[in-house]
Amino acid sequence: MSFFVRWLVTAIAVAAAVWLVPGIQIFGGDSAWVGIALFALILSLVNMSIKPILQLLSLPISVLTLGIFYLVVNTLLLYLAAWLANGLFGVGFWIAGFGSAFVASIVISIVSAIVNSIVGDK
Repeated sequence: MSFFVRWLVTAIAVAAAVWLVPGIQIFGGDSAWVGIALFALILSLVNMSIKPILQLLSLPISVLTLGIFYLVVNTLLLYLAAWLANGLFGVGFWIAGFGSAFVASIVISIVSAIVNSIVGDK
């Protein structure tokens, strides 16, 4: 899958999370769509570079929890991407708390899986 398609899928998933999860907001930038696009770009880069390393390091805990700990890894990567977006681009991705980030990571994972199944590997 090309990076552009992965970025577009992530942008759709982030937009769904912003729309569905009450503790997640995007502010700053020219418009909300620009903020979502920039945040999705950062989240895609973080997922491509850091996520495999964290999944490998957290493999023993994930085996014990039958894979549920991967949701915590996704939540931490969401926090990291929000911190980078706020620091680098001034795009405010506001997370109210860990619960909101946890639910947002679940929403992003589900929406990404659905959109990836529609788009396919073509």
